[in-house]
Amino acid sequence: MRTKSINPEVTPFKNKLYSPLIKQKIKVLQINLGKRCNLACNHCHVEAGSKRTEELSPEVCQQLIELIYKFPQIQIVDLTGGAPEMNYGFKPLVETARINGKQVIVRSNLTIYFVEGFDYLPAYFAKHKIRVVASLPCYLADNVDKMRGSGVFDASIKALQWLNKLGYGQESDLILDLVYNPQLPKSENFFLAPDQVKLEQDYKRFLQDKFGIIFNNLFTITNLPVGRTKMYLERQKLYAPYLHFLESNFNPGTLGHLMCRDELSIDYLGNVYDCDFNQMMNLPAKTSDDEILTVSKLLANGSLDVISEVQTAAYCYGCTAGSGSSCGGALV
Repeated sequence: MRTKSINPEVTPFKNKLYSPLIKQKIKVLQINLGKRCNLACNHCHVEAGSKRTEELSPEVCQQLIELIYKFPQIQIVDLTGGAPEMNYGFKPLVETARINGKQVIVRSNLTIYFVEGFDYLPAYFAKHKIRVVASLPCYLADNVDKMRGSGVFDASIKALQWLNKLGYGQESDLILDLVYNPQLPKSENFFLAPDQVKLEQDYKRFLQDKFGIIFNNLFTITNLPVGRTKMYLERQKLYAPYLHFLESNFNPGTLGHLMCRDELSIDYLGNVYDCDFNQMMNLPAKTSDDEILTVSKLLANGSLDVISEVQTAAYCYGCTAGSGSSCGGALV
């Protein structure tokens, strides 16, 4: 789907809602372990890279471990970054979550397996039954390398084949998912992600025929105007038109499925947000008393369910445009 914007004015997202986005019972704990990464992808909303040093502290890591032990309602511990595997606390949080019966998701860039000191990761993932969600924004080499850096496609293919040899994509408890992102726009002819079901079939057919790769699910994720994507759009004078495009494709049917409804997003400093995008834009979660939350306050309160309403902004149109977009792909 595409359209050419003609009016840069954007309606405040909250004005699109018949009622505020009410927070539901928390099931997902998404933790951004830091900004250290072996890549510097041009669409990265975290602005991660090899020169970044920000990462989880031992103190916050211990608080998160306590949080996982204390609240059995947490079903999923979702680890992201940067390359989460490079940042402090990765293994302690994986092992704590698995001991407590949680599903662990690691959002991996795949190429990290070939960095010195990290070749243990595929076997470690398999041992702990970690669900791997891996970025592969296209199944064509040129497109991937343009978005993520030269040689990333070839390394990603080798990593996927490595995971397959360990049983990923084949055994029921070794789940391997891929993530598609549209290429960044060069003009006002904007596109939403293609139909997720059809694109998944195309990915599976191509990757199996060409490389013998098998995976479970494809997630299509819209490029939200946050982080490096926002900076790129501003440089191209496309930021306001892109927001208008997203607004013009607003789908209220996505609202009941938004990831921000039942998750907490935690940064490496221990601050709490409704989602990873709010985290990157420094829009903290708040209680009904307008109190800004931290992990230590959640522990002191003895509850994860202290947020009444989700904090929203204009970039929320990215998650609600068309079929919707979340860390788990299309919403409807």
